[in-house]
Amino acid sequence: MITEPAQAPEDSPRPALAGADLIRDFVTRLPGRPGVYRMYDGKGDVIYVGKARNLKNRVSNYTRPWGHSSRIAAMISLTANMEFVTTATEAEALLLEANLIKKLKPRFNVVLRDDKSFPYILIAKDHRVPQLVKHRGARTRKGSYYGPFASAGAVNRAINTLQKAFLIRSCNDSVYANRTRPCLLYQIKRCSAPCVGYIEPEAHDELVREAEAFLGGKSQAVKAQLARQMEEAAEALDFERAAACRDRIQAMSFVTQTQGINPQSVEEADVFGLAQEGGQTCIQVFFFRSFQNWGNRAYYPKADKSHEAPEILASFLAQFYDDKPVPDLVLLSHDIDERELVEEALSTHAGRRIEVAVPQRGEKKSLVEHALSNAREALGRKMAESSSQAKLLEGVQRVFGLVEQPRRIEVYDNSHIQGSNPVGAMIVAGPDGFVKSQYRKFNIRTEEIGSDDFAMMREVLARRFSRLVREQGEERGAEEGKDVQAWPDLVLIDGGQGQLSAAKTVLDELGLSDLPVAGVAKGPDRDAGREHFHVPGRASFMLESRDPVLYYIQRLRDEAHRFAIGSHRARRSKAIGVNPLDEVPGIGPLRKKALLQAFGSAKAVARASVTDLAAVDGVSRALAQAIYDHFHESAE
Repeated sequence: MITEPAQAPEDSPRPALAGADLIRDFVTRLPGRPGVYRMYDGKGDVIYVGKARNLKNRVSNYTRPWGHSSRIAAMISLTANMEFVTTATEAEALLLEANLIKKLKPRFNVVLRDDKSFPYILIAKDHRVPQLVKHRGARTRKGSYYGPFASAGAVNRAINTLQKAFLIRSCNDSVYANRTRPCLLYQIKRCSAPCVGYIEPEAHDELVREAEAFLGGKSQAVKAQLARQMEEAAEALDFERAAACRDRIQAMSFVTQTQGINPQSVEEADVFGLAQEGGQTCIQVFFFRSFQNWGNRAYYPKADKSHEAPEILASFLAQFYDDKPVPDLVLLSHDIDERELVEEALSTHAGRRIEVAVPQRGEKKSLVEHALSNAREALGRKMAESSSQAKLLEGVQRVFGLVEQPRRIEVYDNSHIQGSNPVGAMIVAGPDGFVKSQYRKFNIRTEEIGSDDFAMMREVLARRFSRLVREQGEERGAEEGKDVQAWPDLVLIDGGQGQLSAAKTVLDELGLSDLPVAGVAKGPDRDAGREHFHVPGRASFMLESRDPVLYYIQRLRDEAHRFAIGSHRARRSKAIGVNPLDEVPGIGPLRKKALLQAFGSAKAVARASVTDLAAVDGVSRALAQAIYDHFHESAE
């Protein structure tokens, strides 16, 4: 895509101009070319991104004094500045608009809320013996990619079954290179053990070709070939080989039978079904590849209530395929404006012709109706969950005496083993449940803290809120249009009065004395249901054992504990893999290997004399002295 910024005029708009007057001033100097425009509010935040076939004509529409919806009128009134980029074609403008919307998330646009990439099956061919693996991210490895799959679980199940059916190796290259006997996968008949020569590379390549044919939609042909091999083996009284062929056929049948609805006439397509209710939208996306259903995923784009279904679907499509491969066919539940333009943009993005259709009959229509039905059901479930969540947050407001119903609750916990590898954790919850993209972990930096939980909590909260004050200032109101606000409405601490006092000290020092904070102390014998709650200025209290708010707070605390434990274990595992020799200057991989071979362990190296160290090949007298000094100085 070739883009260039619109030329900034010498007599740029006066700072006093805003709203329609500012837009009118820009229009006088805009070109009549395709492009993208951005609207900014007084804070410098992008509030809207739009594309146009003719920038001058499109933007001039905002200067009319009437005929605007309330959403557009509000957007115009808030506009304090604009920027423009021209493109060669309108299709390029559409692609650039989608990219900017995903990146900037303007409050007046339809915004796709998705931070997860899709998993694929990869038959990697950057090794003499190909490897069957799950893959996410950029397609940098050489090989054949199959997908997308709707979830990691779907890929894992498919890979397990493909291992049974085709016996392709799945271990990484280093494991493969160091095997001297077959691993467990060979014992349970999920690998042909090419690592130890139980199958020749050429024969393994044949298994790979069969797997590629199967994943490419030729499952019946592969199964028929295996059936012939099974019959031939049975006639030759080679019952072991016949049984192996039978097991592979059964595994393939399991794959094709458990994929859900498998179309007969649609080899490759993505199917989009959109449902709207109560101002909310759900879009279900089903993925069909090789005549098989490879799963579905539900999306809930952020959109104003005034947006119609076709407008939401059109914007969603462009953003959805911004960083994903496009299938040959895209099926929609609603016809969208400028469908031909969307086809052109997706074709430009994919480098081949893409068809976007709204089927009216036949199997394709059935697939769209199935997606639409799933979208309605998913939206109904989400609205019911949102209603229940709202009641729980209303209960939290009541229990802790908050001024308003909380939109952001932060829960803090610590994890360590006798002071080693200490980690603090923060989880976030709100009207839509847990907000995992906002979770944070804190590696405790102060070494002398040891197992002092109060000191750990002080460090975690000091780092969290001093940064928040530095970045956000003390303006703690929820920003309109933001999915997740920056400041919490309630801070929950896993602990009793001591932990709460430590937290309150930090908040007071930062000038945040009015920030609501509470401690959740476990009951006697850590009995769930008998928790005591500590709030500054109030006596500790308990909730009724069957109070839904109690269960909700227990869920929040348990999630914080789970996240803290997981972060601690990850840090501990990383620390276990660290060799003390890595910290000695002048020791690289070869010298480290020589020292370990000579002494058996890093601990033995630390105890060795200078003379013994210098006797190792590649270790000079000076380096031996440096190694000796490093360990003995560390021990002092």
